[in-house]
Amino acid sequence: MPKRPVTVQSDTESDEEYGSPKRARTDDPSDAEEVQAGPSQRRTQTQSRSGGRARGRAREAQNEESDAEDEDVDIPVAVDDEEFEKAHEDDVRAQIESKKNTKRGIAEYGIIERIEMTDFMCHKSLKFEFGPQINFIIGHNGSGKSAVLSALTVALGGKTNSTGRGSGLKSFIREGQHKATVTVQIKNQGVEAFKPEEYGDSIIIFRSFTKDGSSSWKIMAADGKTTVSTKREELSAICDHMNIQVDNPLNVLTQDSARQFLSASHPQDKYKFFLLGTQLAQLSNEYDTCLDNIGKTAKILATKKEAIPDLRTKYNRELARYKEAEKAREQKKKIEDLKRELAWSHVKEKEDQLEKDMSELAKLQKKLPKIQQNLEKAQDDLAQQEAVVAACEQETENLGSIEHLNKRRTALAAESRANKTKVVDYANDIKAMTTSINALKHQVEDLQKNIELEQRRMEADSQAKREMLERQIEEIKTNLADLEAQQQEASRVRVEAQRRADGIRQEGQNAEKGIVPLQNKILEAQDMVNRAHASMRDIWIPYGQNIKAVLEEIDRCQWIGDKPLGPLGRYVRAKEPEKWGDILRGQLLNLLTAFAITNPKDREQLKKILGKYRNTNTIIIFEKDMFDFSSGEPPANFHTVLRALEISDPYVLRILINQAQIERVLLSDKRKQLENDLHQIKGGFGWSLDRFNVKVYPEGGSYSSGLPNRKMNDGAALLLTGRDPQAEITYYEQKGVELNNELVQLNRKVQDMKQQYTQARKEIDRMGTEERTIRDQVGQLRANLGALQTEANEELPTGVTGYQTAKDEAEEEIANTEKQRAAAMEEMKKVHTVQETLLTQLGEVKAELDAFSARKTELSDRLTAAVSDRVQKQSDVGHWEGKLKAEEAVIKKKEESVAVTQKEFETWTESALKYCPRVENPRKVDQVNREHEAAQKALKEREKKQGASVEELIAAVNKAKEALDKVDQEWRHVSKLNKGLRASLLVRLHRWQEFRRHIALRCRIIFGFHLSRRGYFGKVLFNHAGRTLTLRVQTDDQIKDKGAAEKDPRSLSGGEKSFSTICLLLSLWDSIGCPLRCLDEFDVFMDAVNRRISMGIMIEVASANQSKQYILITPQDMTNIRIEDNVKVLRMLDPERGNARLNFPVVSSR
Repeated sequence: MPKRPVTVQSDTESDEEYGSPKRARTDDPSDAEEVQAGPSQRRTQTQSRSGGRARGRAREAQNEESDAEDEDVDIPVAVDDEEFEKAHEDDVRAQIESKKNTKRGIAEYGIIERIEMTDFMCHKSLKFEFGPQINFIIGHNGSGKSAVLSALTVALGGKTNSTGRGSGLKSFIREGQHKATVTVQIKNQGVEAFKPEEYGDSIIIFRSFTKDGSSSWKIMAADGKTTVSTKREELSAICDHMNIQVDNPLNVLTQDSARQFLSASHPQDKYKFFLLGTQLAQLSNEYDTCLDNIGKTAKILATKKEAIPDLRTKYNRELARYKEAEKAREQKKKIEDLKRELAWSHVKEKEDQLEKDMSELAKLQKKLPKIQQNLEKAQDDLAQQEAVVAACEQETENLGSIEHLNKRRTALAAESRANKTKVVDYANDIKAMTTSINALKHQVEDLQKNIELEQRRMEADSQAKREMLERQIEEIKTNLADLEAQQQEASRVRVEAQRRADGIRQEGQNAEKGIVPLQNKILEAQDMVNRAHASMRDIWIPYGQNIKAVLEEIDRCQWIGDKPLGPLGRYVRAKEPEKWGDILRGQLLNLLTAFAITNPKDREQLKKILGKYRNTNTIIIFEKDMFDFSSGEPPANFHTVLRALEISDPYVLRILINQAQIERVLLSDKRKQLENDLHQIKGGFGWSLDRFNVKVYPEGGSYSSGLPNRKMNDGAALLLTGRDPQAEITYYEQKGVELNNELVQLNRKVQDMKQQYTQARKEIDRMGTEERTIRDQVGQLRANLGALQTEANEELPTGVTGYQTAKDEAEEEIANTEKQRAAAMEEMKKVHTVQETLLTQLGEVKAELDAFSARKTELSDRLTAAVSDRVQKQSDVGHWEGKLKAEEAVIKKKEESVAVTQKEFETWTESALKYCPRVENPRKVDQVNREHEAAQKALKEREKKQGASVEELIAAVNKAKEALDKVDQEWRHVSKLNKGLRASLLVRLHRWQEFRRHIALRCRIIFGFHLSRRGYFGKVLFNHAGRTLTLRVQTDDQIKDKGAAEKDPRSLSGGEKSFSTICLLLSLWDSIGCPLRCLDEFDVFMDAVNRRISMGIMIEVASANQSKQYILITPQDMTNIRIEDNVKVLRMLDPERGNARLNFPVVSSR
């Protein structure tokens, strides 16, 4: 039998919660009676209840459209049941015999391999492994056998009321428990397995439900771990694919259904089981629904057909009105001709305007070449002048600095002046000393003459006393000479010590001057550490004040263009930050902190947001253009700013290219090397590591200047360092430590210099004290010498003594003065030598300065003249550029005007061609327009008389025609479709009747065959009109009594009745395609003999149908039953309600 879709029903509290299945069975008694009858019979019942207002459904459906179409479908005439059985009985018997001889394998899918339940009904835990064919579950009453079928129905989505054990899922939960679970494992093998790649050889269905009404499914693969789905639709698809029908009363006969079917079943009840089990009732219901829909459609068609004559009348009326207005067409044709001419008049007018504009454009374009020529000449002149200026600048730069010469000249001049002063001083001293010596010599000569005169006058003197005094005087003079020598040495040492002390003081002062800059650097390092700490909390510190809030406000605002991009530095990193970080940061700082927008109208809003937080970041307007910039780059062996940076955003990269030309700016270690590189690439500019900005012109000139050294004490110094905030903190902390160490060393040096200076001062003071002591001693000796000389003079005559004393002093003074003069002359000679050298050097320096000054003045004059000429050339270029732009703007405006006129001319020409063919030599627009308006006015007067315009009449005719055709076509199309549906349904009705007769005939034959196994003879009498199924059985004793009549089932004994009903059930099972057969307490009314024979027949039938699985439940034992290899008997012990688990030993499993 072909597979039929099955819809799984939900059992949470109410089975109606999820609606009825696709082919729902009706439990209402009145509906059940209708289910027993076929479609035509049910129609007869309806007709009888309505007082015979209509004939049968099929005849009614045929006549409802008799006036709509020419052909009708013949209703198939049912063949008499007896004639049908005579015609097909032999074929059916032959099919049954051939089926017996056909060996089919065990079902590959759709049979139950295992069932497991927890806290379900009376079972705390129960697990069964089923055989593939015949399974007997035996046990005493109350042991929970029927719970297996209830669990199977619940797990596979059947309705709870079909189990006969409860009205909702709550009733299946074991007493005292909150939750129950049921697990069913279904075989899934063979070529027709359901999604084998997902489920494998088995499908495990796990259902759990709780007291509070919740319920869920898990549909798992064979491993029991992989959950493939949790949806009921998946379970429905599995049951549909495997043709499992747990709600079919003949597939799963519960205990109550089995008792009703076996004992108290009425013929009408048996017939109901027959229709429901074979699904003929469901087909009947659906066919009735189809017949009702066909009838309703026919009534709608009849209504639509009634509207067709009215529409046709309306169409004819509108057509008559239109024909009356046909005479106005000649006037309308004239209007159409005028419209065509008017259209081409407009085109001609536009063509004339286009020719005029193009003539004016040609005149303007003729002026451009001359202006362009003048501009190019001015640009060439400017380029040449730029080269001249660059050459002058280069020569000026090549001169270098004269600061060292000025410093040298100043130093030499100062030293020369000092030496000159020394020479003058020495000369004056020497002259004074020479004059003094000469005077003293004359004085000595005069004194000597006076002494000789006085000595001749003296007669005698005390010779001994004079000798003693002379010895004392000589001793004092010797000591005095030694002390004077000591005094000179002490003075020299003191002066030298003073010079060293002055050097120590100067060095200490210089060192002390370096303390403040170091302290400032330490404060800067501490400030950078604080900013790095702040940047750990806020990464936007380097870009401005409270940039995080700025970005948040940008995100919240609405923008005309794209959301602002920035700050740009967040996308830029230096590849060699230790080397190029400072240069790149200083030159690109404004761009790194800038924001970029795509629409100029967003500028004010962004500026307002930045100003709100006291920021003045640059705002750049850019287009999102992914242009190719590779053509502007120099060869790969030249280092550029772009190649020194790593830029993560392609738009930021192109913004920097547009704003700073980073793809062209070269980088180099030295200025000279950078200049050579720029010459190799034929011009450009770049930055050198020794902080020069170098520019080389294409014509060969070059210019360089120092890069500004920006001091960045704010967070911007954290940009392009290549370090993260933590690394910045470490770097500046280390730098601070180094600076502090340097400061400590410097302070220590200053203190050492102070101590050395203090020590030197003490030493100088000590030397001064010693020098004063010696000077005092010299003074004392001189005093003593004067006293002795006075005493010696007192011994001489008064005149001689005075003359001798004066002479000695003069001679001594002459000797000292000559010695001093000799020393002064020696020193003056040395100073003269140094002075000559200084004067020579000073002359050389002055000559160099004069040459440099003259050259610089010359170059300055040339540069001034060149710059003046360049300004004039630039003015000329600006003049011609402005003139060219103004002329190009006029031409562009005229071109736009010509383009618009051209476009309008082409559009008008195209529209005119679409409207009508070209009209040659049209008249002026005003003339044609006047004639057209006059004709139009005349046409309106005619239409006014008719009540509508020609167009309105045509539209009315077309509308009426369209409405008529639409309704007629729809009616014909739907009528044809309805007829086809009716014909198809009538064929299906005929087939339904044939199915019922075939199934009934097959059931009767198989029923007789099963009765013969007991020695009985009987029939199954189907009364399809009366909706009854009656059994007629003749037992073996009646067969012996040939005159006895067949027994009515009510006159049979309990065992005979049960055996007969089992035979009927087996014959009905043969007509069902579901792979599962379940029967509960089928032998409750049988005696031992009938039970043994019935079970033998059931085992034999089941063995013959190897592709079906049988689950049979009986409270009786199996001792007198022969167990085959394909039979598995499971014994269920009486449950011990206090135990956690039940044991279910297998009696026999082969």
